[in-house]
Amino acid sequence: MTIAERISDSLIDRLSDKTLLQTDSFVDGAWMSGERRFDVSNPADNSVIASVGDVGEAGAHQAVAAAARAFETWKKVSPFQRAALLMKWHKLILENLDDLAAILTTEMGKTLTEAKGEILYGAGFIEWSAEEGKRIMGETLTPPFPNSRGWTLHQPIGVVACITPWNFPNAMITRKCAPALAAGCTMVIKPAPETPLSALALAELAKRAGIPDGVFNVVCGDAQKIGPVLTGSSEVRMIGFTGSTPVGKLLMRQAADGVKRVALELGGNAPFIVMDDADLDAAADGVVASKFRVSGQTCVSANRIIAQPAIADALIEKLKERVDALKPGNGFEAGSDLGPLIHHEAVERVDALVRSARDSGANIIAGGAPLVDELGGAFYAPTLIEGGSPDMDLACFEIFGPVASVYRVESEADIVKLANDTPYGLAAYIYTRDINRVHRLSEALEYGMVGVNAPMVGSFSSPFGGMKESGIGREGGKWGVEEFTELKWVILGGIDQ
Repeated sequence: MTIAERISDSLIDRLSDKTLLQTDSFVDGAWMSGERRFDVSNPADNSVIASVGDVGEAGAHQAVAAAARAFETWKKVSPFQRAALLMKWHKLILENLDDLAAILTTEMGKTLTEAKGEILYGAGFIEWSAEEGKRIMGETLTPPFPNSRGWTLHQPIGVVACITPWNFPNAMITRKCAPALAAGCTMVIKPAPETPLSALALAELAKRAGIPDGVFNVVCGDAQKIGPVLTGSSEVRMIGFTGSTPVGKLLMRQAADGVKRVALELGGNAPFIVMDDADLDAAADGVVASKFRVSGQTCVSANRIIAQPAIADALIEKLKERVDALKPGNGFEAGSDLGPLIHHEAVERVDALVRSARDSGANIIAGGAPLVDELGGAFYAPTLIEGGSPDMDLACFEIFGPVASVYRVESEADIVKLANDTPYGLAAYIYTRDINRVHRLSEALEYGMVGVNAPMVGSFSSPFGGMKESGIGREGGKWGVEEFTELKWVILGGIDQ
């Protein structure tokens, strides 16, 4: 089967550079097809857009071996040379922004505007990491022993295996790989089966940038076969994962036998707190930006809007106006605000949460139903819900859909208690104009990131990560590069002899 036969005309015709659309895994600088293939579908219309090779266990073993060989050379490359190669990769990504966005929108569904934003966001990690890799510095320390000196070194940890999700199929790769490569590590990436094409396009551009063979590998296929190879190999020293908490726990258990380092960015249940002194228009805009971005399919989406009763009715009125104005549609259509969910199983799951909330006494103010029949893909109506119990499933589980639910809570102490009453601790949001409340609430909330009068918490220059069952480690900024290094202490004695 030729590449042309593996790709739908609707996708290939959108691309200026058709060679960016690859359908085989990328191992040791070459394309590997595997023994069987799996289909990738467009969630906006259910059409099959590509047939991708599954390399299975054998391909995963080959990728790990290639990465281990390449590490022996790559770790010795000057950080300045590594930075130059990363910047070539960055430049190629920006030059191919439109094509990369078209691939992303087709396989994942998010609007073209959101897709371009994701690619620019992801490219930012490459640029930042390229520079930060030059500044991985040790310290000179004074030992407590006579006639001695000591210093620390940050050295690359080794081969890193990254398992990435479908909701940000470009940026979740660059956010992990850029700092790892800058630090001197080599990579094996396992993309989500729903969205492998973005990962393979990045591999094609990495190859063009001159990143050496074996340094950047992408293996596609069945996670149940490939995952244990990555977690079980003695040559893999670190596992990076973004995805659900249950899968993160599984990977952590599998990695424990080899005492591998893990960097886990897992689920969330973000509270969006609106205090009675808040700018309500800004708060309503913030809810829409946080909750409905990528149709609610982000780990930092506002999951529970907690409002003080004095302003709750006014906030709900403003939210209803904004939610009613949102337009679901194909990501390529002008005017579409919300793309589809990733597949029909996701639609069914979100609808079950909404129906359960209705049964618990919640009031459906807007939306509240699938749009599969109307729009022909995995669409769900933008939905606003008020009332119900804070212990219903909608409040306790990550929604991962375009559903905003509002809860009325009076006292600051009860707001903090409800916000923290979850095993998750990724992102939280506060809207208030009282600086004292800013300090009290942001310090009391058990979350790794807090947005105050700001609906976005992630950037390439700041630490991204959570507490509790939302994960381990930080991505972004200097912390993201340090995650991929080992800290070594060196002591020199006898210097006065």
